[in-house]
Amino acid sequence: MRWSPSTSRFRLAEHVVEHVGGVPRILTAMRTVEGLRLEHTLIHRAGENHLGVEVEFVNDSPEPVTVDALTSFNFSGISPFDSADSPERLVVHRLRSSWSAEAQPVSDTIESLQLERSWLGIARLSERFGQVGTMPARGWFPFLAVEDKVARVTWGAHLAWAGSWQMEVARLGDDVAISGGLADREFGHWSHTAMPGERLAAPTAILSCTQGTVDDVADRLVAAQNEAADAQPESERSLPIVFNEWCTSWGNPDRERLIAIADRLSGEGVEYLVIDAGWFRGTSPDVSWALAHGDWIPSPDLFPHGLKEVADRIRDRGMTPGLWFEFETVGEDSTAFTLTDHLLQRDGAPFTVGNRRFWDLTDPFAVDYLTTRVVDRLEHDGFGYLKVDYNEHLGLGTDHADGLGEGLRRQVLAGYRFLDGIRDRLPQLVIENCASGGHRLEPSMIGRTAMSSFSDAHEVPEIPLIAGNLLSVMLPRQMQIWSVLHPSDSDQRLVYSLAATFIGRMCLSGDVVGLDETQWDIVRRAIALYQRASPIIRNGRSRRGGVHGPSLRHPTGWQSVTRYVDDGRGLLVVLHTFSKGPGSVQIPLDGSWRIEESLSCGSTSLLVEEGELRIDGLRDFEGVVVRLKPARTGKGESLSMPNRD
Repeated sequence: MRWSPSTSRFRLAEHVVEHVGGVPRILTAMRTVEGLRLEHTLIHRAGENHLGVEVEFVNDSPEPVTVDALTSFNFSGISPFDSADSPERLVVHRLRSSWSAEAQPVSDTIESLQLERSWLGIARLSERFGQVGTMPARGWFPFLAVEDKVARVTWGAHLAWAGSWQMEVARLGDDVAISGGLADREFGHWSHTAMPGERLAAPTAILSCTQGTVDDVADRLVAAQNEAADAQPESERSLPIVFNEWCTSWGNPDRERLIAIADRLSGEGVEYLVIDAGWFRGTSPDVSWALAHGDWIPSPDLFPHGLKEVADRIRDRGMTPGLWFEFETVGEDSTAFTLTDHLLQRDGAPFTVGNRRFWDLTDPFAVDYLTTRVVDRLEHDGFGYLKVDYNEHLGLGTDHADGLGEGLRRQVLAGYRFLDGIRDRLPQLVIENCASGGHRLEPSMIGRTAMSSFSDAHEVPEIPLIAGNLLSVMLPRQMQIWSVLHPSDSDQRLVYSLAATFIGRMCLSGDVVGLDETQWDIVRRAIALYQRASPIIRNGRSRRGGVHGPSLRHPTGWQSVTRYVDDGRGLLVVLHTFSKGPGSVQIPLDGSWRIEESLSCGSTSLLVEEGELRIDGLRDFEGVVVRLKPARTGKGESLSMPNRD
């Protein structure tokens, strides 16, 4: 606290240990002579390897107070394992993100970030980064870790916030600190005037420290998401397989095609069938789905008997019907686009980005409108699955007396309330989080939904790499990964695509009706293997291996994801080769294992021996999935797969 004149005025007022629902909470309160109060609460549940942090500012003074920054957490004193200034031993780990290229790891030394101690030790040094707007994973993920390479200790933090945020690596003398919270007045144009008696909460942060690597600390941070995932509908426990028709119709879903898809999938192990964007288009084929959303009236041309009739037919075939909405925004061809009194404003005019505007979710009219058009439809038409998309963001924010940033903050909180209200009313509804793919992959949105679209990467070869990167920030059981299938696909291409879904949640799409029986047999085997592997995907811990080049679009080399269940009952290996990949790969295994079943193509052969899984006969762009169980003996076991080409 000595770094900042504003916080140095605070003195310890209270330090207590409370128990709320059996969970210990350590409250540390600081207070100024004027009556300003900061409450810092640490939360730790027995058996967990992470801490939750909640921070609130309380204005107990008699006057209004303007707050320009509110931090969620601060780790300082890095690294205590070196009495000097830790030259060449501290590494900062972050995750860059762009559309269809989410969570790319970036590691920088303290020296490369120009955070070396100054000769006198009095310079305040800082590397600040973050995201402004309502797509919190659009440029960076709200994730930060610092590793001491000599002591092999890593500190990590993850912010849970769907709005503007910032994180910082700072240094004063030998003291390196990391912090994060709301984007402040300088970075995010945010400030708020707190009235007497008002409380103001920072985003929740998740913290951990471990003797290990950045992967180890990321595992601990991601484990914090289990509590919210466990609170999702009971149907999610078995990781049901999804079919989404987006890459089948590309915004033109219609009754006949959906019934044909339902007929093909009936009895095949797919449990959710989702109608994606375009169901609300008018009768004109020239109307774009991206311009027409907002009124949410089903197209009489695409659905002459209404949506409920199609939803009923999907249920009759043993599946739960799902429906796509982008309800926070409206397209320029909708009537809702003209309801400007109830849309967000900037500088006194409707805030328009491209062809979209935004409902003001703090406005009761907007909430009532969306309740009628969205929630009532889901309930009345019998949909059990909701896909929530979001394809634009608010930038600096929208009009509010305290400034643009406060307008944005209030919209984020109102969005939370609306989502929570849907869950309260329809507790068994399965909700998917999507924002142009992965632009809202942070704990507060992930935790409010059953699963999240991992990316808008649908048919590209880099899907396994993106999914592997995202293991650092989300649970596999909530990471929905696309496998788009076509009759023109070779057997090798089908297996490559299907194998990627074993890194997370299997989501099928494409022309499944057109697949021949040989192709459908591959899909059927993948579905059956996924169902048997789902306990490992749900409960395990992952480790990545492989050597691949820097390009996502043109990947080279190979990647493996090995997922263990801690009780030793199961192990899953997912392998992908890329361009210039090896013909043979050895993957180390902890303990003794035997091959239970596998999915592969071509002349691939598998052998478990001497603590490793050996996979031979690999070609470029090969996918292999192997499920293993504890071995009865220490002898090697092999399995050869016939050539299907």
